[in-house]
Amino acid sequence: MSLISPFFISVRSTLIGSLITLCTLIPFSAHAQTKQLRVVQGNNSIEAYAKGLLRLALSKVQDKYELQEAIPNTSEERMVSMLMDDKLDVVWYATTNDLEERLLPIRICIYRGLLGYRALMIKKGTQHKFDGIKNLEDLKKISLGQGRFWADTNVLTANGLNVVKVLKYEGIFYMLDGDRFDAFPRGVHEPWSEIKRYPQLALDVEQNLLISYINPFYFFVNKNNTKLAKDIERGLRIAIEDGSFDEYFFNDPTVKDVVEKANLKNRTIIRLDNPSLPPKTPVDDKSLWIDPYSM
Repeated sequence: MSLISPFFISVRSTLIGSLITLCTLIPFSAHAQTKQLRVVQGNNSIEAYAKGLLRLALSKVQDKYELQEAIPNTSEERMVSMLMDDKLDVVWYATTNDLEERLLPIRICIYRGLLGYRALMIKKGTQHKFDGIKNLEDLKKISLGQGRFWADTNVLTANGLNVVKVLKYEGIFYMLDGDRFDAFPRGVHEPWSEIKRYPQLALDVEQNLLISYINPFYFFVNKNNTKLAKDIERGLRIAIEDGSFDEYFFNDPTVKDVVEKANLKNRTIIRLDNPSLPPKTPVDDKSLWIDPYSM
């Protein structure tokens, strides 16, 4: 005769059933807590870098996030509108006062300020025009080609430089080759790859100068998404503190290309004021900006 009562068997069965149900639900609940972040499709150098850094930052926080490439890349204005309409969750752009009014910026420059440094693309055989340039006043003696509606153009003209405004991007290379101006300022990561695209033109990179102005490149989220903004900022700051931000940054192919080719340590830096710089830019937080002489 069994000594176990029917009541004990019933309770035991109920407990086992509850445990099985709980074990079944735990993986589902954990999966359900992973938040999908909608970002732009694409894998050019900036897109790949930004997505990788975003994943790194969010891996440092408690909540779990996963990037979902939701829409094809399109114009900045269209992307900003989609973010404001809650059709995207994160975008990345060089900051402006307008963007910071419409969106919520995470004020940690994802390129550590590197995109604020400009090397000069020049015509081959014209290096002698630049050898005597040491400061802003010297720089005003040469002419610079720029896109008519680019934000960089406003910075250059505000500093009194001689700027030739060009409507079409592709036309600038041909105009430089045709001696319509002396130099074309490019992001320090850009000129070598661009010159390769125009092998029929006699283009080169100036050897000694670096134009610099503060030009932060931020992640942006919807103004109502303060939780996500805080998580991204916290993750980025942790990555800066533990060294993983710098490790990621210096191993990026574009940055490695700059270190290898740009000879930053031996260039003369001419610093410009950026009159359009948003007032809340953390210019005094040295941990957020790269020193080109250290690269």
